Amino acid sequence: MAAFEYKARNRETGQLVTGVLEVATADAGISLLRDKGLIVTNIAPTRARKAAAPKGRRGKKVGLDDLVVFTRQMAVIVNAGLPLIEGLNILGEQMENATFREVIKQIEKDVEGGSTLTDAMAKHPRIFSTLYVNLVKAGEASGMLDEILVQLAIYIEKAASLQRKVKSATIYPSIVISVAVIVVSVLMVVVIPVFETIFEDFGADLPTPTKILITISKWMRGNIHWLIGGIVIAVFTFIRILRTRAGRMKFDHLLLRLPVFGDLFRKVAVAKVSRTFSTLLRSGVNILVSLEIVAKTAGNMVIEEAIDNMRLSIKEGESIAGPLKASGVFPMVVRMIDVGERTGSLDEMLQKIADFYEDQVDVAVGGLTQLLEPVMIVFWAWWWAAS
Repeated sequence: MAAFEYKARNRETGQLVTGVLEVATADAGISLLRDKGLIVTNIAPTRARKAAAPKGRRGKKVGLDDLVVFTRQMAVIVNAGLPLIEGLNILGEQMENATFREVIKQIEKDVEGGSTLTDAMAKHPRIFSTLYVNLVKAGEASGMLDEILVQLAIYIEKAASLQRKVKSATIYPSIVISVAVIVVSVLMVVVIPVFETIFEDFGADLPTPTKILITISKWMRGNIHWLIGGIVIAVFTFIRILRTRAGRMKFDHLLLRLPVFGDLFRKVAVAKVSRTFSTLLRSGVNILVSLEIVAKTAGNMVIEEAIDNMRLSIKEGESIAGPLKASGVFPMVVRMIDVGERTGSLDEMLQKIADFYEDQVDVAVGGLTQLLEPVMIVFWAWWWAAS
């Protein structure tokens, strides 16, 4: 038995519940809490267990690329018929990431001690997600572990690719905007006062835009401490609000309604949810368990709530398409899912939806990058003309 800390919400009231469970695995804890009418939002080994977990020589983070390599190699080893313990030993010796190498060695010891691969991996939730563990569990139960590991590797590669696209879409504008704000602030506080003195010596009547810039510069220099303090307080308040369920829900709802970016975030969410759902169904995971996992990996509370509602509706005997349409979150894919459900090819239809929306994300990211450059050029042209 191991100690697991958990956070869950009451299925009926939505009230947050926290505590510690003594169970063999995280999956066992989730099942126990589900039977009590709770929806688990997070479950992980207690702090004491985390502290005892191996961290490697430098505590290097295990990335998705490391996980893909491990998963593909595991699939080859299982397919070749090598004993699991021997295969884990080989992978542990070959792994370059010191943190992951120690984790693999610990998994090898657990399997050698009688644990299943699923239970051994569940002890390391920071590396092996609930999705990963459930797919391995399905593979062990069906005797198709090698095939499911290949599917899992493909899924992780697709997820990593989608993650990189989102980063490229958000980081580039963030950097450009941040640099622009810093440059404008320096100009306002340092450069404009120099020109102000020169203009006063000339004694000429200044254009209205220049007067506005000088007025803003004077205000910033006179209230710089209040300005910085206000920014710090605003950021702190924003972070505190995001940590509440209501605050996070409103923020995620706002993200989906943003001009330009809202459409991108929605496409990313549809692609991610579809890919995850398809992979789970194809691997033989129960549809209700699949939806529970999909909700946790959605990355947006509005979408997570819609999927949870869909899961509850399906539990009561409704179709998938009905609750999806009622949620209003996935207006463009309801018909495709309905067709897939009626024809018995839901997993294939979800995969096609994921492929389509990943291509759409590519186009959207390229469009945002191209749009940002002329906008910045126009901004700087206006700035220098006004100055």
